[in-house]
Amino acid sequence: MEADPNSVVCARFIYENVFISCKPIHMQVIINQVTSKQHAAHKEMIYCGGRHWLRVYKVSSRSTIPTQQQLFKQTTKFSDSMNKLVSFLLFFIGSAAIAQPLAYTVANLHAHNDYEKPFPFWQAYNRGFGSIEADIFLQEGRLIIAHDTVQVKLGRTLDSFYLKPLQVCLQKNNGYPYSDKNQSLQLLIDIKTDAVPTIAALLEKLQLYPAIIHCPAVKIVITGNRPPETAFAGYPPFIFFDGELYLDYSEQALQRIVMLSDDFKRYSVWNGKGIIPQNERMVLNKAVAKAGGLHKKLRFWNAPDVLNAWYQFMKLGVDYINTDHVEGAATFLKQLPDRSYTASSVYNTYVPLYKNDGKAARVKNVILLIGDGTGLAQWYAGYTANKGALNVFKMRYTGLSKTSSYDSYITDSAPGSTAFSSGEKTNNRSVGVDHTGKAMTLLPDILVKKGISTGIITSGDISDATPADFYAHQAERTNSEAVLNDLLQSPIRFLMGEPSPKANAALLQKLATQFSIVSNLDSVTPDPARKWLVTEKKAGLSMLQGRGDWAQKAFAKATAILSQNKNGFFLVLEGAQIDHGGHENKLPYVVTEVMDFDQTIGKAMAFADSNGETLVIVTADHETGGLTLTDGDYASGYTSGQFSTDDHTAIPVPVFAYGPGAQLFSGVYENTEIFNKILAALGIKK
Repeated sequence: MEADPNSVVCARFIYENVFISCKPIHMQVIINQVTSKQHAAHKEMIYCGGRHWLRVYKVSSRSTIPTQQQLFKQTTKFSDSMNKLVSFLLFFIGSAAIAQPLAYTVANLHAHNDYEKPFPFWQAYNRGFGSIEADIFLQEGRLIIAHDTVQVKLGRTLDSFYLKPLQVCLQKNNGYPYSDKNQSLQLLIDIKTDAVPTIAALLEKLQLYPAIIHCPAVKIVITGNRPPETAFAGYPPFIFFDGELYLDYSEQALQRIVMLSDDFKRYSVWNGKGIIPQNERMVLNKAVAKAGGLHKKLRFWNAPDVLNAWYQFMKLGVDYINTDHVEGAATFLKQLPDRSYTASSVYNTYVPLYKNDGKAARVKNVILLIGDGTGLAQWYAGYTANKGALNVFKMRYTGLSKTSSYDSYITDSAPGSTAFSSGEKTNNRSVGVDHTGKAMTLLPDILVKKGISTGIITSGDISDATPADFYAHQAERTNSEAVLNDLLQSPIRFLMGEPSPKANAALLQKLATQFSIVSNLDSVTPDPARKWLVTEKKAGLSMLQGRGDWAQKAFAKATAILSQNKNGFFLVLEGAQIDHGGHENKLPYVVTEVMDFDQTIGKAMAFADSNGETLVIVTADHETGGLTLTDGDYASGYTSGQFSTDDHTAIPVPVFAYGPGAQLFSGVYENTEIFNKILAALGIKK
């Protein structure tokens, strides 16, 4: 095969053989951007001349692939066009391709002006920082850490605040700065006085700490006032230098430079809010590419130092995030794996017919889907992860439910769902009783008198508050044995979920007098004469642990059983573990549960369309976690957020409705109105 000399695919533009110098972490990003679906392109990464190069060229069936040497020689002919092309590609890298942060840890943090912290060195070190900065003045033969001459008067020495503590750490960790032997530490020393005499004094001092200067995992890096680059090679091998990004250095000097730093304002006036303007992002991407091409780590100083900026710097690929917020930045990066999620797969959403949606037509069946702890942020995180699609967002009738309980501004699940089952506000922790402890008449009790059957499904404990709100009457939700015992007086046809640890043999024996108790869904048959208690361990697994499509299968079993009743049915299905993820402040947990719950919603909408007499309602008992979404990308299914609490919040929760009677659920109302609206849809007076 011979190379087609006239075409190289770059996004939708055709170029000749292309070489792009870039940082290794950006390689796949560029590959994805330069190759369109309409063209086949040969792509290969080359390491040559101290840089990584990506070559991209179109080949035809009669072409031969040229050698690396032949192609590499061509790069000199394209220097001008390559600059333009690199800018073009880097724009895509910044604005679209790198839509989510790369794998960053606290080791990517640089403690700027560390000596001004309450506990210099230790505060950043104890959190695992990869780089710590100390400014020094040479004052009467002593190396004083200070930012200015005023601080010099404090007399704090580099020796006592940095070198001795570092030596202690090396001794403790058997010659390594951290217990993790793979983690290194950079001590960035900013010279404030004349470079040559100050560095000479520093070298003399460092000779007293052989453990430091002979440790390969510790780098002493000089910044600030530096000697000429021609002098770099003359310093001992344990001394390295911080280069200035905007300068060009000789190959000899680059051998002693381990990092390139620069004033962020040289490249952008962005203040850390919103996104970086496109033209400024292009400039920044070129700067990042320059450092990466030289195999040097990059740091910007005088840069925005807020949460949104940290996200943006990670997307840019900045190696060290410069921060004065030691606690905040460390917490952010340590929590990032639990605060971010990228979907490994997505699902197709249902296409609703809307044939009877919102019509004042007869409602025979009601399906109430309760996403425990699901607020708007949780829904939108799922929407983002599924690349801009949710079944629930296809419901055209929406409202807001105010969730406060009788005795608390912030509810828990017990009064939250008791409001749905009884139409009354009750106390926190109370299940199916009013604020005085008196048992209330619940929806299943009302509906059975009209010949309407009730079934309950949960992806949690069958005795937990939300399912119990529809069959039990207890002032204390954790009294699980008493809660389950109330099943004996309940008219429900079945209860499916995770077995309760409080369901002892004696209690199960009592329940078996009314229920067929099985440990898996496959044992359930549509026998109209039997009541079922399904206690399947799989139901209690999270989606991340492998629950799979259990809820959807349970929904199919449930509708098959309940549809036998010509008078209609009421089905309650709880997505219990969205709440669990919120309590744990783990966004991957939350999002995977939302996506599973939404797939069941799609099944419910399809069922409603199949008969035209089913009303589907989706809501929550409360919001959990105070989730705020702080980053995301629809194209990759990536989302990231922060939690304000590990408990419930008072924020109203969305209500979605589909099918006949859905129009009743628009507006803003108390959660107790959901009970009244269900009865109104069914044509039943309370």
